[in-house]
Amino acid sequence: MLDSAVGRAAVIVSLAAALLGALSLLRGLRSGRDDLLAAGARYVWLVLLGAVVATGALQHALISHDWRLVYVDQNDSLQTPLLYRITAMWSALQGSILLWALVLSGYLVAVAVRFRSRVTDPIVAWASSIGYLVAAFFFAIMATVADPFVTTRFPATNGPGPDPLLQDRILVAFHPPMLYLGMIGFTVPFCFAAASLITGRLGEGWMVETRRWTLFAWGCLTAGLILGGWWSYEVLGWGGYWAWDPVENLALLPWLTSTAYLHSVMVQERRGMLRVWNLSLILSTFLLTILETTLTRSGVLASVHSFSNSDLGPELLAFFGVVAAVSVGLIAWRGDQLRSPGSIDSPLSREGAFLANNLLFGAFAVVVLVGTIFPLVVEAVNGTQVTVGGPYFNTMTLPIVICLLFLMAVAPVLPWRKASAELLRHRLTWPALAAVATLVACVAGGLRGLLPLMAFTLGAFAGGSALRQLVLATSRNGWRGLVGRSNGGMIVHLGVVIIAIAFAASHSFEHQTQVSLRPGRSTVYQAQKITYLGMQHDRGPNYHGVAADVVVDGRLMRPAINDYPASGEAVQTPAIHSTPLHDVYLTLATTPTGGSPVTIGVIVEPLVVWVWVGGLVMIIGALLSVVPAGRRRSAPPSGREAVATLAGPTDPTGGPARQAVVGVAPGGGK
Repeated sequence: MLDSAVGRAAVIVSLAAALLGALSLLRGLRSGRDDLLAAGARYVWLVLLGAVVATGALQHALISHDWRLVYVDQNDSLQTPLLYRITAMWSALQGSILLWALVLSGYLVAVAVRFRSRVTDPIVAWASSIGYLVAAFFFAIMATVADPFVTTRFPATNGPGPDPLLQDRILVAFHPPMLYLGMIGFTVPFCFAAASLITGRLGEGWMVETRRWTLFAWGCLTAGLILGGWWSYEVLGWGGYWAWDPVENLALLPWLTSTAYLHSVMVQERRGMLRVWNLSLILSTFLLTILETTLTRSGVLASVHSFSNSDLGPELLAFFGVVAAVSVGLIAWRGDQLRSPGSIDSPLSREGAFLANNLLFGAFAVVVLVGTIFPLVVEAVNGTQVTVGGPYFNTMTLPIVICLLFLMAVAPVLPWRKASAELLRHRLTWPALAAVATLVACVAGGLRGLLPLMAFTLGAFAGGSALRQLVLATSRNGWRGLVGRSNGGMIVHLGVVIIAIAFAASHSFEHQTQVSLRPGRSTVYQAQKITYLGMQHDRGPNYHGVAADVVVDGRLMRPAINDYPASGEAVQTPAIHSTPLHDVYLTLATTPTGGSPVTIGVIVEPLVVWVWVGGLVMIIGALLSVVPAGRRRSAPPSGREAVATLAGPTDPTGGPARQAVVGVAPGGGK
């Protein structure tokens, strides 16, 4: 019972610290007392301490098989390996809420450390108090309806363990935490955006201060999505990595809006425009992370990625509604002050391209949101269950993706304000030639199909444009030309191009079949000689199964069907051989027995490995975007310097520099 008592006490400590911290900051803001503001900032350490102690208590209970905890009884077993006992913390509802609170507490401490010299600045104090209130909600959930430390009077001697799909690959140790780091990281820019609206300091300073926080969160979310696709490919046995599953879609939505924000925020920093867009995008991104948590943790979605079922929906939905109402109210309140003094001079300009980019990402998000939510609305209205699947999403998103690839090629070469035809011709000549050469080579090589040809051609166009920018940057600055937001962004573009080409190739030129073979017999499929040698029994600490020894062009592969006795479930374990050109993916359609024939599913997919390579390139680009582009960092400002910094940057190139001075006063962002 010690783990339960310690864990509950730690949750209460964090909840109390979050509430006291928010109260102290709000009282300090109202009374103008710096001592209350300084004291309020220190409560964050208690919030983190409670989260860490609660996490340690739950982990100790899982590792030591403390069956008195209901959570352990439902998500642990004596046969579960140590790694999957640790990851069982985020394998079900209550533990995943605790992980959310732990990560959020870490971000709050990081913010407190980063702005420790500015605790009396109202915008920092408001942002911190909002962060406290968000944390308080999640700790309150754990203290009431989602308590991971509930005990039972009749403890079992063994449990079912985690879902078999969550103890089949080591990726489960990385995918959920990385996804959480990404989604929860958007709380920081959300808090500062809301604080800027509350204080009326609507200049560009809050974006500058949170730029790297947003990039870090975006990079983690990107990594989480890529790892999720890889996990799906390795575990589920269907040969794919993206199925427009509701849980996948809900994780994609904040990625879409945050990507739009990272593009359009440059327009506001440079020219003071798109303020309403940017505030709406960052507030929407945070709201979509709450919506993802609401729908995936309430049990209302049927998904292969959903491993929890609870009655927590009303509480999360109420929180979502409150945050949405407050966000809309704040923007409406400051609407007049958010009007930009400038306008887009020409559609053929950098800011015009970013506006088009915003519209496309917004349309993409709406398409995905409607397709994901529509079945829930229909079922709630008339009780009819409907399914919105791949055909809808592919049909609706394909034109958007094509336009985005085109914009990725054109936007980087556009100047601010207005571009001439001669300038575009000069800057796009080599990317256009690369696109034409790619199209000619594909057709000459016998490739057919509108989708893959457009993807390869536009991919070459966008990739050529990004490479041109990187070549120019490195020729001027050497390897330093690869760092910074603009050049790191070009590397991200290259990663997107690689994924787009690999996605189009793997979906357009995939071949799959089933072959039935007796031991010692062979067949040939898609130039792959497949020989079935016989069956083998396999056993691990938490499963036992049957595998087929299959030789594919001299390589031994062992697809299997593994049974997990603790949970009473059997799962497919595919065998995959990857090369730069194609993957061979084998599954068992029937369980092999003795000398009887076995039915083997065979999938040959080209360029799949480049999906993961493209994801890695995107993550590298995000990391390079965080690195300062050759500028020496000055000491953190204090006093009125700090206020001016948060109100708006003093950019000598013009534009937002004019807002830096007036941004100190309330309403100065006009």
